Amino acid sequence: QVQLVESGGGLVQPGGSPRLSCAASGFTFSDYYMSWFRQAPGKEREFVAAIFWSGIATSYADFVKGRFTISRDNAKNTVYLQMNSLKVEDTAVYYCAATRNWGNRQHHRVYDYWGQGTQVTVSS
Repeated sequence: QVQLVESGGGLVQPGGSPRLSCAASGFTFSDYYMSWFRQAPGKEREFVAAIFWSGIATSYADFVKGRFTISRDNAKNTVYLQMNSLKVEDTAVYYCAATRNWGNRQHHRVYDYWGQGTQVTVSS
């Protein structure tokens, strides 16, 4: 049974630096590119960041470049999203997802597996 389980969300003050984790099971984690998406209320799900299966390459949405860092530990079947300098507009449910399609990684339809999401609320 495939599972992606996110954790690390919650209420964060502006400027805060939480780290999200996503633990994978039920599939060969190191065969997949991993990504983070987010969805704010009333908005479409949007791409945040992706990481190559080996970790050698990463990709970010413009609105998080320089603030967020994606990483993975294939020995632990876990992908991370270090979030720094959070803004109120970063408030959303954050999802991790797995795909074998690096070329279309920004498109949610190419993803095979999704987590249930973790809420991040940025507020003072």
